[in-house]
Amino acid sequence: MPEADYLVPIGKADIKRAGDGVTIVATGLMVSRALGAAERLAREGVSAEVIDLRSVQPLERGDRARLRRETGRLVIVHEAPVRGGFGGEVAAVVSQKAFGFLDAPIQRVGAPWTPVPFGPVLEEAYVPRESDIIGAVRTALGAAGN
Repeated sequence: MPEADYLVPIGKADIKRAGDGVTIVATGLMVSRALGAAERLAREGVSAEVIDLRSVQPLERGDRARLRRETGRLVIVHEAPVRGGFGGEVAAVVSQKAFGFLDAPIQRVGAPWTPVPFGPVLEEAYVPRESDIIGAVRTALGAAGN
């Protein structure tokens, strides 16, 4: 713990890892999984930027649009189901503000459209894994012709 006051700015994303091949935007637990996926991808020569949104309300707009200009590929990761999850709002904002800078369709990674299961084994199957993130990155890169 820091000795001085430690404030996390609301509405200001944090770049957790620099990269220029693809941008992975995540929240909560998915940030650590995105960082793990980025590390595995780096061993394959893929440079992945990881951004922790830190908050979804307010949803920070400026930096994401700017960053899409740098990588051209976006993967959005969250624990909520993909259908109806906040990742759709992030994708809409990026499409609205930076569509011309995208080199591939935006990929979204989230839970399946099912009730949240109970029990450790089912919960682990429900929550997105590093391998799911890596698959979405490969799709984004493949869609771009790489």
